[in-house]
Amino acid sequence: MQQTLYYKTINAPIGPLKLMASDKGLCALMFDGGRNSKIYFDGAIEQSDTHPVLQKAEKQLAEYFAGKRVDFDLPLDMRGTVFQLKAWRELQKIPYGQTISYAEQARRVGDVKKARAVGMANGRNPIAIIVPCHRVIGTSGALVGFGGGLKTKQYLLDIECKKMAAA
Repeated sequence: MQQTLYYKTINAPIGPLKLMASDKGLCALMFDGGRNSKIYFDGAIEQSDTHPVLQKAEKQLAEYFAGKRVDFDLPLDMRGTVFQLKAWRELQKIPYGQTISYAEQARRVGDVKKARAVGMANGRNPIAIIVPCHRVIGTSGALVGFGGGLKTKQYLLDIECKKMAAA
């Protein structure tokens, strides 16, 4: 039986975002004009404005961009290798408004020597923002690598820092 993915494009302050979901949960958030992540999928893709996961994701992203949401509560259907899934689960543990280095994420994944592999896994994260790869920075504190571009990464970090400063 072939599975179907549903998609919806939404407007956001950083530009259009394409959301994709299966019946299990959200499986992609892609930037318009950004580096699209490979989605491990072989099936039909249909446009939908009524899929419940897509509607919930759109609402929660609007709240996030308005500074009213710090955590996402969405079912996720993450698709990747065992290592990628481990790295992405670690991303979900980084608190809102905080950053860690790739080396620190590698340490948390289990091997400090795998910072480069963690960076590659993060680069393939198909659910940006919600699985917050923007919270990972270079050891020097520099912004490096982000599928939506470094300006978008800075914008997302600024939203979170402003919210934390106001709290």
